[in-house]
Amino acid sequence: MLDGRCVRLTQGRYDEATIYGEDPGAVASGFAAHALARLHVVDLDGARAGETRNGDAIRDIVSGVGAIPVQLGGGIRTVAAVETALALGVDRVILGTVALRDPELVREAARRHPRQIVVGIDARDGRVAVEGWIEASDALAVDVAKRFEDAGVAAIVYTDIARDGMLTGPNFDATAALADAIGIPVILSGGVSSEADVVRAATYTERGVSGAIVGRAIYTGAVDIGRTLEKLSC
Repeated sequence: MLDGRCVRLTQGRYDEATIYGEDPGAVASGFAAHALARLHVVDLDGARAGETRNGDAIRDIVSGVGAIPVQLGGGIRTVAAVETALALGVDRVILGTVALRDPELVREAARRHPRQIVVGIDARDGRVAVEGWIEASDALAVDVAKRFEDAGVAAIVYTDIARDGMLTGPNFDATAALADAIGIPVILSGGVSSEADVVRAATYTERGVSGAIVGRAIYTGAVDIGRTLEKLSC
């Protein structure tokens, strides 16, 4: 979400946002017509500002999807902010920038809220980017992930920024390699462009890849949710 609307960025660039919906709650209700495992929401204003900025829209989304759990990321960088996010009704909170800068805060949040904390690792060429993908670091994604092996986090969302929003296909190799290196479930993100990509992602389950996030491809029609779920159940 950006300015209260459903958007997709291209490689994390805020100046290249495509608007796909003016009413996030209504969009979420449409998604809820399918048996989705989870809805992934990013507060892009929050990621840039360092605090949640779309609280009303997030409540509308939670209400719109009913029993489908929602995970939220974007600008959540304190334990208090985690509490605020969970109070909006989301099931999981994604911590990204703070996972690099203050791993103990992530551990504390995970202690207070077991299985409700997800670490978001966004990387270019294997190195972590923070502050809503605006700032690059020298930290390797795998090294950051390993810090949380015993923290009790629910999952790692691994996003290849170079693929995100490009519809060029995910970085399966890097995602699977990360999953091989840690014992935490890894969710693939960035670049899913077709139903075949989702089906292929499911073949990495035994290596620790527990899911795939699909964004722009749903809005453009490249991925039909119902048909894809049928393929995965075969």
